[in-house]
Amino acid sequence: MRNIRLIAKLEIKPPNLVKGIQFEGLRKIGDPNEFAKKYYNDGADEIIYDDIVASLYERNSLEKIIEETSKNLFIPITVSGGIRSVENINSALRSGADKVAINTAAIKDSSIIKKMSDRFGSSTIVLSLQAKKVGNSWEAYYDNGRERSFLNAIDWAKCAEDNGIGEILVTSIDNDGVARGFDIDLVNTVMKNVNVPVIASGGMGKLDDIDNLISSTSVDAIAFARCLHYNQLTISQIRDFCISKKHPIRRIKNI
Repeated sequence: MRNIRLIAKLEIKPPNLVKGIQFEGLRKIGDPNEFAKKYYNDGADEIIYDDIVASLYERNSLEKIIEETSKNLFIPITVSGGIRSVENINSALRSGADKVAINTAAIKDSSIIKKMSDRFGSSTIVLSLQAKKVGNSWEAYYDNGRERSFLNAIDWAKCAEDNGIGEILVTSIDNDGVARGFDIDLVNTVMKNVNVPVIASGGMGKLDDIDNLISSTSVDAIAFARCLHYNQLTISQIRDFCISKKHPIRRIKNI
């Protein structure tokens, strides 16, 4: 039986942890390593570090943050933002990351996915799919939601899978940071069209939101940001709630 992973997602504008609403209006929150340590101690299954200005400035500045984090956190760490080359992945993995997530570089050249997955294995390469509703479908965005790709998000997810992506992080731009629940239609539509694990992100506000998501989809993992950063909920509260609802969540003892 699958165990849904509970993931803490930290958006970084180096050197600070930040959070916005629908990818805009960023607010500085604090030291990302301190927050990551807190979520690890509370039982997070994984951590995602996302440098949200990396693609804009064509660089990734997370190496030092990841090096510090990986000394004390013994769970998988994914690095996102500014991953453009094999060299970038090598640097992230040497710093202590287990996986990398790509978006902008892949949209500009989808062949890069195959090169990366052939070199490092598909399980190391995650597609960060930032999707916004346009009419009756969704469009893929890049540069942390700043730029339109004019690609249908579902077609792009299928293309990425065909090129060797191992996992897809689906973030609803419309629901990000507004605490009104996940875009269940988006998550389900992606999952019906791909055969790789899917992480749902964007919209968590209350415990019923996760109940609705798990009850309505076959999602493999869920990423949380705002509700954790502002102490509205904790990983342990979310886990206990899911267990009480008999959802397939890993039990953690002696946290």
